[in-house]
Amino acid sequence: MIKDSPNPPETDDVSPYESLDSKKLHDAAERALDHYLKPAPKKTESRKPSKMFMVAPDMDNESLLAHVCESLASASVMASDIAAYVDAPQRHTLLAIQQVIMLAELAVNRVLDNVDVPKPTPHS
Repeated sequence: MIKDSPNPPETDDVSPYESLDSKKLHDAAERALDHYLKPAPKKTESRKPSKMFMVAPDMDNESLLAHVCESLASASVMASDIAAYVDAPQRHTLLAIQQVIMLAELAVNRVLDNVDVPKPTPHS
């Protein structure tokens, strides 16, 4: 059978890595694979938080929870106030954020209700 187009030229089966820089290409491929498949172990250094804004270590849980509750209430009011000044798509987002804040505030209030406040012991 006669074809209109000639057969493709015959080529030798040559690996793309068979060149003068095949070692470099192979090493680069190994490094890339190792980067994704064999990540380096994470350092187990303890995290040192910034001391710029630090909660006093002797603060009691009830005071901390009360402060969180007040902060959440303030954030809820701010989100509500901003929502009044924006259009519908952003308003819906802000009101959803406000709802999440209110739910967190409710949870903190429940924890505050459950906190056992130590009763002062009479000194004898």
